[in-house]
Amino acid sequence: MSIVGTIAWQLVRFALFVGLYVLLLDNSNFVLFDLGWNFFYLGFLLFLPIETPIVVQLLLGFGLGFTVDVFQDTGGLYAASAVLTAYLRPWVLRLLTPRDGYDAADSVNIHQMGWQWMMVYLVLLIALHHIVFFLLELGSFLSIGFTMAKILVSTIYTTLVMLIVQLVFFPTRRRSR
Repeated sequence: MSIVGTIAWQLVRFALFVGLYVLLLDNSNFVLFDLGWNFFYLGFLLFLPIETPIVVQLLLGFGLGFTVDVFQDTGGLYAASAVLTAYLRPWVLRLLTPRDGYDAADSVNIHQMGWQWMMVYLVLLIALHHIVFFLLELGSFLSIGFTMAKILVSTIYTTLVMLIVQLVFFPTRRRSR
């Protein structure tokens, strides 16, 4: 795929993840037991190609968080947590590097990387995002128990949604025989 095609595809992905989150999923109807929020927009950052440079990831993380902040009127809460997630993503990828390394064609795809790799990748990054997000939202340690419950339930909820997105919308690459 050419560079123009890649950029166009990433813009479409950005619009889909942010649009679905802002218009549909950031609604009280999708909150589990007043504890679990689904941060669907994170899928854009989590499923970027592995070879994406860190500077591009940070800029995309800021743009993603800022866009959601504008729609939610949250004053940088989403931007701060998205930039941190974009910053930590290369470290998590290095932590999970297979013995032979990543191929140039590898992407963050459950069908290529496997269940175990995908679960560790998603849980680490989503949990770190949620810890930062909810502690910044709280602003103090007065109700830390309730905040920890929100972090745990939201991490599980968002991870399950990201797994479903991977299974439904990301194609399997069949090996040629």
